[in-house]
Amino acid sequence: MSRIFIVILVSFLSGLGGAYFYHQILEFNVNALKDSDVKTISYSENLSSSHNEGAVLEEINAPFNYNSRGVIGNPLPPMNDDFTFASAKSTPSVVYIKTKSNVSYRRRSWMELFFDDLPSQVTVSSGSGVIYTDDGYIVTNSHVIDDADQIEVIHHKRSYEAQIVGVDPSTDLAVLKVEGKGLPNITLGNSSDLQVGEWVLAVGNPFNLTSTVTAGIVSAKGREINILKTNFPIESFIQTDAAINPGNSGGALVNRNGDLVGINTAILSRTGSYAGYGFAVPADIVRKVVDDIIEYGEVQKAFFGGDVADLTPEIARKLKTDDLSGVVVTAVQNNSGAGEAGLLQGDIIEEVDGRYVNSRSDFEELLSYMYPGDEIQVAYRRNGKRYQAKVQLTNRNGTLGISRREIFHDNDLGADFETVSKVERDLLKINNGVKITRVSDGFIKRLGIEEGFIITAINNRAIENPAELAEILTNIKGRVKIEGLNNRGVRGYYSYYF
Repeated sequence: MSRIFIVILVSFLSGLGGAYFYHQILEFNVNALKDSDVKTISYSENLSSSHNEGAVLEEINAPFNYNSRGVIGNPLPPMNDDFTFASAKSTPSVVYIKTKSNVSYRRRSWMELFFDDLPSQVTVSSGSGVIYTDDGYIVTNSHVIDDADQIEVIHHKRSYEAQIVGVDPSTDLAVLKVEGKGLPNITLGNSSDLQVGEWVLAVGNPFNLTSTVTAGIVSAKGREINILKTNFPIESFIQTDAAINPGNSGGALVNRNGDLVGINTAILSRTGSYAGYGFAVPADIVRKVVDDIIEYGEVQKAFFGGDVADLTPEIARKLKTDDLSGVVVTAVQNNSGAGEAGLLQGDIIEEVDGRYVNSRSDFEELLSYMYPGDEIQVAYRRNGKRYQAKVQLTNRNGTLGISRREIFHDNDLGADFETVSKVERDLLKINNGVKITRVSDGFIKRLGIEEGFIITAINNRAIENPAELAEILTNIKGRVKIEGLNNRGVRGYYSYYF
């Protein structure tokens, strides 16, 4: 019995001893970790540091993405070496645009001019657009909505009827408005900071595929490709090898941060599909054009009062210079800012406000950021000597203030008209004229006269303003000869018998 008691007592004491030694070893290891230079548990310690508190808060407050239902979904993925962050951030801001146009068949005889129910067909086309503000302003290409009688914007399965706020053919941009609030507007970037070789994404709806993203690099900047057939085009495109296909027009070109750096506009291709070269209007130009259209209804263009061209080796030889830097002044208008500053044909402009100018596109882009009344400092050379001049920019009517277009609409004629501006009259060397700015269903369309045509005379009578034009065309009888210029400046006439 005593032997059993001794065994139990020894076992009990052994257990107490083991527990004591285990506790001592554990305490020693914890103290060793506290004193060690190797912070093996530094994650929880770092969470309390001021630097990583900011990181944790930044992750918690990360911008949210819009899911397929058009409502807030998961937070955006973190910035990394791929394009998931830029794609998730930018795709909710790109919309699908569908247009419908009523196209009448061509007039076969003069008798059809008297009938309103000519056969017609509905043409449907599509493109892309970018949400510019959260209250429904959308930017796209003007060619996407050309001749559109109905414009539908589709965003995350919701359909909106869109109205045209304004169009600027000189940059191929247009602004639409839909009724909406809290829409996921794009974050605007600075295209001036964009570098050749930098990665970009093209976001759009090619081939009716919504939210398609392609990647490439910036191949060049300041490209002039002569696709804008207007009197005062501004071509300073971003060139990219990111795939841009039909339907991408009006979509977004974004950088690695998902910020807008351009509006996709054109491709160079023999097949009509992407062939390696895509072009976008720089975001800095987009910002100026869209803001002007929203505020004033039109772009406030600043005119230099002359025209410039790239300085080629052939022109340089005629000017007896070996220096190919700058642009050459090819024409100076009377009573203009350039003329009053003393600039002459043949002068070579090297700088504008301290920025080097090496191409016409550089020069036009710099002017596109200016307003009428602004004054620019021009550095130029003439006969090998360098000069400075201050040039005051004007609006299209040759004055310094903000200009607003006065559009005259006539329901019977089915068209919008405006008096040709002074700057355009000087360029075209005409003394008067009325431009057809928009054609809808009506008499002008049945006559076959295109948008952009400038009517200078009817039956040898000079046309000075739209009201006069409408009165003559409404009441005229017998033989009619309409003279003028098309949107390429080519003179011609239309002849009819009423």
